[in-house]
Amino acid sequence: MRVIAVSTLKAFWNDHPQYSDAEGPTLAWYRDVMKSDWSKPSDVKAQFGNASILHGSRVVFNIGGNKYRIVTRINYPYRIVYIRFIGTHRQYDAIDAQAI
Repeated sequence: MRVIAVSTLKAFWNDHPQYSDAEGPTLAWYRDVMKSDWSKPSDVKAQFGNASILHGSRVVFNIGGNKYRIVTRINYPYRIVYIRFIGTHRQYDAIDAQAI
C-alpha cells in the first residue's frame, strides 16, 4: 500500500510537542501499512482487528493504545491509503469521520 501523505502524521507530532509520544506508534502503523496489500475492507480487519470500517472506504485506526486515531480513505484498486485525520480521541469525537 502507498500512504498519502505521511507529512500529515509528521506534522501532528512535530508541530504539537504534547503529542510527541505518537511518533513511535504512528511510524509502526505506517510501516505495517506500507507492507500490506489490501484489496477489500476485510483485509484491513484481518490485519488490524480494532480498525473501524466506515462507509465511503473510510477506515479508523486506533494508535498508541487507543490514545490516538487515524482516519483514512482507502482506494483499494490502486492500493492507496489517504490520511484524512490524526488526533486524540477527544479531537476525533469533534469531527465527522465520514466527511473529513
